[in-house]
This record gives sequence, C-alpha cells and structure tokens, in this order.
Amino acid sequence: MNVSNAELWTIIVLLGIGTFLIRYSFLGIIGDRKLPPWILRHLRYTPVAVLPGLVAPLVIWPQATGGQTDPARLAAAAATLIVGYITKSLLWAVFAGAAVLYGLLYLLG
Repeated sequence: MNVSNAELWTIIVLLGIGTFLIRYSFLGIIGDRKLPPWILRHLRYTPVAVLPGLVAPLVIWPQATGGQTDPARLAAAAATLIVGYITKSLLWAVFAGAAVLYGLLYLLG
C-alpha cells in the first residue's frame, strides 16, 4: 500500500491532536481538582492492567521469531513473574527476566 507524504503527515498530525485532546481532557480540565477516593483506588490498577496487554503479544507472538511462540521468551516471562511476586521489586523482576531471556537465547542458539 502506497501512502503519499501528504497523507502520512496528515495522519501523524491528526493522531497528535487526538492524543493531546485525550490527555488534556483528563489533565487540563480536572487536573487541579481533588479526585474522589473511589477513582483514585481504581487508578492504582491502571499499570497492572496495561502492562500485561503490552507485554503478552511480545511473549506469545514475538516478531523476532516470525510470530512463533518461543520457549526462551515464555521462560523469561515466567521468571519475571516469579521474581516480581517473591521480591515485590520491579527492578529485580526485570533483571531476572532479561537474564533468563538472554541466557536461554544464548544456550538455545
């Protein structure tokens, strides 16, 4: 599919405006008001809901393997979950996942 430069830049500008308006609607309009406790309680779970949605496709259908599930990535995800659950530390979980991923990619070729 060929897209002209004008179409591409139009899409980029419109997406930028849309992104700004979405963020401004939350931060600009109600940013200086105190939110009710029930909303704050629900907002605590936003990263927990978003991160698995971002990471799961990279583990189950990784682009690096042409979309085929890879044992190294599954093991790295499991190690990340286990270390994160045990230590309650994001940093240690990321390090453990990275070490398992690169270790298994090296060992499995």
